[in-house]
Amino acid sequence: MCELRLPRTLIPLYSDLPRIVELDAGTVDEAIDRLDDRWPGLRDRLCEEGPALRMHIHVYVDQERADLDTPVGARSE
Repeated sequence: MCELRLPRTLIPLYSDLPRIVELDAGTVDEAIDRLDDRWPGLRDRLCEEGPALRMHIHVYVDQERADLDTPVGARSE
């Protein structure tokens, strides 16, 4: 189960969205899908059509810059 730390700017936009979320995903894209399943519309805040991360969204997996296709391990942050 990976651990996601979400930007503080998202928290007020979604009721019951915690700052830290644990979920199962194989890639960053799958993690965003899981978030969007629980909080509809979250993907639109993070991704452009195409799909691609919005220019102002920076994602890191285990302290390395990541894209949507970056693998996420069971203990990734």
